[in-house]
Amino acid sequence: MSYIKFKELTNSFNFFKELKKSELPKYVLDYLDKGEDIWASYATFRDKCIFTDKKILLFDQRGIFGKTKKIHFFPYCNISSSAIEYRTSKVILHFSMDSGYQLKLSFIKLSGDDKTKLRVLYSNMLERIDE
Repeated sequence: MSYIKFKELTNSFNFFKELKKSELPKYVLDYLDKGEDIWASYATFRDKCIFTDKKILLFDQRGIFGKTKKIHFFPYCNISSSAIEYRTSKVILHFSMDSGYQLKLSFIKLSGDDKTKLRVLYSNMLERIDE
């Protein structure tokens, strides 16, 4: 019997700001398919998270000056399980991929309306995961 430990992709992602489509940098829009609909987008000081009708995109900027960017694509069809966790002013989305990879996204400094938006977003994603 063998055991493989998969490292979670997170800890540095604490999204605290919702972005409008007009506020997204051009390089983010370059990674969308033609006709792909943006459901929501969030940001940290340097990182971005985009939820579309097909996938989750994470733009992880690293380094002192943020010149290193790592871009993660998570198609909904590759998500095998998910959970949403509510805390006082925080919501955490947990995802397990078919490959065993774990993804955890935290959203902080949220109002009641912000939590409702995330719940609706999560419900929309669940519909896509089940397809």
